[in-house]
Amino acid sequence: MKTLAVVLASGGLDSCVTTAIAAQECALAMLHLSYGQRTERRELQAFHEIADYYKAAQRMTASLAHLAQIGGSSLTDRGIEVSRANLEATEIPTSYVPFRNAHLLAVATSWAEVVGAERIYIGAVAEDSSGYPDCRPEFYAAFNRVIAIGTKPETEIEILTPVIKLRKSEIVRRGLELGAPLHLSWSCYQNEEQACGVCDSCALRLRGFREAGVRDPLPYAIEI
Repeated sequence: MKTLAVVLASGGLDSCVTTAIAAQECALAMLHLSYGQRTERRELQAFHEIADYYKAAQRMTASLAHLAQIGGSSLTDRGIEVSRANLEATEIPTSYVPFRNAHLLAVATSWAEVVGAERIYIGAVAEDSSGYPDCRPEFYAAFNRVIAIGTKPETEIEILTPVIKLRKSEIVRRGLELGAPLHLSWSCYQNEEQACGVCDSCALRLRGFREAGVRDPLPYAIEI
């Protein structure tokens, strides 16, 4: 019997490829958490389509609406403008959702303990870490220690971040190697019908496909 893994899947490129990696070795319990983000509906659609593609053994969707109430991010507060992409910037961008990944991992850990999953996969990428503190490898190392301390003695759950050290182009290539349904993923921070092409997430994705030498299958309003 395959090991059961909870896969945190936003519906984006990184989580799509992470799902493909997890599917090689594990039965999938796929988890999607909405938090009032601008593209909540479109990300949920992408999640379900990717989960269908991999015939996930289990899936769960839930809301972390309190993150929208907390605010502080252009993804959850429409009074804050989504920054135009600047891939050379080193400051934390407006799209940072304060401590979001800790909330995601807490829910994933609770579900994993209940369903008997031994792994949690998350598509965190350190290429983004200059902007997002909770995308750094040391954050996940620390959270693994929290899980070991805060769960039942017999519980064994490990967070895996298989794409964390990869450039976006390497993630694209890995996805193509594994036959991941990249055309089903959605990365744009602000549009749900046609990707804007100018937010950080779109720009990183477009650069990744260009450097990989393949055309991004998504439609874009602008390509920078």
